[in-house]
Amino acid sequence: MALPQAKESTTEARLASLTLPEGGWSDAARQDALTRLQAMGLPGARDEYWKYTRPDTLNAVEAPAATALEAHEAPLFGERDRLRIVFVDGVFDAEASDDLSMEGVTIERLAEARDIHWAKDVYGVLEARGQTPVQRPFAVLNTAFATDGLLIHVTGKVAKPIHINYVHKGETSDAMLHHVVKVDAGADLTILENGPAAARFNHVMEVEIADKGALHHVRAQGRDHDRRAVTHVFARLGVESTFKSFTLTVNGGLTRNECVIEFTGDDAVAHVAGACMGDGSFHHDDTVFVTHDAVNCESRQVFKKVLRNGAVGVFQGKILVKPDAQKTDGYQISQSLLLDEDSQFLAKPELEIYADDVACSHGSTSGAIDEDSLFYLRARGVPRGAAEDMMTIAFIAEATQEIEDESLREELVERVAAWLSRRRA
Repeated sequence: MALPQAKESTTEARLASLTLPEGGWSDAARQDALTRLQAMGLPGARDEYWKYTRPDTLNAVEAPAATALEAHEAPLFGERDRLRIVFVDGVFDAEASDDLSMEGVTIERLAEARDIHWAKDVYGVLEARGQTPVQRPFAVLNTAFATDGLLIHVTGKVAKPIHINYVHKGETSDAMLHHVVKVDAGADLTILENGPAAARFNHVMEVEIADKGALHHVRAQGRDHDRRAVTHVFARLGVESTFKSFTLTVNGGLTRNECVIEFTGDDAVAHVAGACMGDGSFHHDDTVFVTHDAVNCESRQVFKKVLRNGAVGVFQGKILVKPDAQKTDGYQISQSLLLDEDSQFLAKPELEIYADDVACSHGSTSGAIDEDSLFYLRARGVPRGAAEDMMTIAFIAEATQEIEDESLREELVERVAAWLSRRRA
């Protein structure tokens, strides 16, 4: 079926501004992605899964300008032992990065990987699987045109985390990165990500976890007020495997985080959680799709949004349980704390269940600061601003508790407290 004229024109203009990388093991996947994108087109405002979030600035040929703010805090994750990898406006910075060698894992750059590569079985494969039943055009765009990223093959239990630091310097920088993570049977890795990345950032991470493997992913997005980002995580889980991902977002003009999880092995666990703090012209969208296609698997979606001064939060989450996925345990909760009457929270929680022996639940709520609790704290001498901050941190606690590493959890909560304190000043 032919694309609507407006969508076809938008897609053609964006494609004309890009050059398809050639000459490597990823050529077939890139050409397939380009063909798929030409057929589906970039998203429009009338697309069902984009009705709450305008895609026009993500579709534009040129990235809208975003000023890179100076950092006035110590670097996030900077005090812990980790392997640090730095990208500046989407370009690998070898001088700022550590040596990529570490026991239990091999790390290569997408831009440098040569033919006959293990990533050929993953790159673009999970992304393509994640296009059904909902199309995700920006992920397809990324598979076709991303020129760099990391190829991470985890072969053992890695002693320290990989920290990917995204630095934004150019006011109109437009970055596109694609990471592939393959976790072998019984292997274990933690990946940390942070930084504003670019004025506009398109990011894809494909994660293949074999039997009894585990990946823990903790990400912090933010700082720059006008930055725009669309990110995708595609994860496929084997038998008794574990995937846990948490994202903290502060600031930003537009952020859309999509997570697509597929259970293909029995007794696996996947948790995806997030907390965001938005002020003013802030639009934050979490879109999650979890497919249970194995027995006795557990999934959790926990999302908390704190919004004020006209900020907008969106949650679209679905749990699909296929006929043979008996004993599924699926949990989904999305909640917002609206600190004024101008902010909005738009939610679309969904369950689609075809098995009869399951325990699935979902819920979505939106509300203001509890005045009785606020009065209780103020009556005990806590100033109003500090009391509201305490209640806000308590509100997001269910999401931050999804971070297993206590020291990581405390570090991110401290950043939230600092952000709230600056907004009070």
